[in-house]
Amino acid sequence: MDGMKFEFDSRKLAFLLLFSITALILYQYNVSKIVGVNDQYFTGFQLIGPIGGGIINPALGAVSALGVEVANFVFLGTPLTLVSFFLLFPMAFAAWYFGSKKIDSALVGLVCMVLFWLSPVGAQAWYYALYWLIPLGASFFKNNLFARSLGATFTAHAVGSVVFLYAFPMPAAAWIALIPVVAVERFAFASGICISYVAMNTVLSAFSSKVDLSFLNIEERYSLVKA
Repeated sequence: MDGMKFEFDSRKLAFLLLFSITALILYQYNVSKIVGVNDQYFTGFQLIGPIGGGIINPALGAVSALGVEVANFVFLGTPLTLVSFFLLFPMAFAAWYFGSKKIDSALVGLVCMVLFWLSPVGAQAWYYALYWLIPLGASFFKNNLFARSLGATFTAHAVGSVVFLYAFPMPAAAWIALIPVVAVERFAFASGICISYVAMNTVLSAFSSKVDLSFLNIEERYSLVKA
C-alpha cells in the first residue's frame, strides 16, 4: 500500500499536529443529523478529515483522522463501547482512500458490501450497498479531485453504515428510504472535501514562497494562487 511508510520528519509531524487540531475544532460544528440515529451528527470534520491523506500521505492522513476521532472521543467523555470503538475508523479509511493512488484503497467498500449483505436486514435492502461500488469506479480517476472526494466520502459511508447496521435496529425499509438521502448527502460532502482541499492547497502554496513546505504534497493545480 502506497504511503504506508512513516517518515519521522519533525516538520511533517508539526504540520500533522496543526492539521489535526484544525480538524478537531471543525469536529465541534454539526453539519447535519444522521437519519435514524438519536444524537448523532455529521460534522465539519467530514469535510476536512480525508484531505490529510492527500496533503501529507495516506498513512499519516489516516493516523491524523484516527487521532482526531480519539481526541474528540476523550473530549466528549463518550463511554467506550464496541460500537463507539468501530466508529473511530470511517474517516481514517476515507483519508487513506483520498491519499492513495492505488486501486486497493477501494477494497474497503467491497468488503463492506459483503458484510452488509450477510446481515438479514442488509440482504433485504441489498441494493443500498451498491453505493460502495463508487469508490471502486472512482479509483480509476484519482487524478480527478471530485472523483477522489466522492470515493473517500463513500468509503467512510460504507464503514459507518456497516457499523450502524449491526449496532442499531433499523428495518430494511428504513435503509431503502435512505437511498436518495445518501445521494444528496454524499454529493454535498464530496463537494465540501473538494473545497477544503482547494482552500488548503491555496494557503499552503501561498506560504511555500516564504517557508520550505517541500515535505508536503502541495498540488499547485488545485491552488488559487501560484507559488
